[in-house]
Amino acid sequence: MWGPLIEEVRPHGKTPPKELRRTISAIFWRHQNGAKWRAIPAGLGPWWLAAQLFIRWSKMGVWERLLDLAPRRGIALGMTFIDGTNIRAHHKAAGAEKGGRQRRARPA
Repeated sequence: MWGPLIEEVRPHGKTPPKELRRTISAIFWRHQNGAKWRAIPAGLGPWWLAAQLFIRWSKMGVWERLLDLAPRRGIALGMTFIDGTNIRAHHKAAGAEKGGRQRRARPA
């Protein structure tokens, strides 16, 4: 599905990128899972290769061209937003007494 679109928008240099399909799969996997680049499974190739290609193509506008071309070819794209906010509670929210004193266990 993505192969012909990527071939149409990617830059064509003197040497085609090796394992392009695998590298694109790694980029898609990373963005679908919200993981860090280093978390890409080894079966999808070196993480640094996927990160390098993604950054290079971002600077060249390849991803924007791909996202513009996909709907014109009848491919529906969806979006998901995940809030990854992590808020730590203050230590007093854990049941500590006012004044900084800790609760002591009652003798049995």
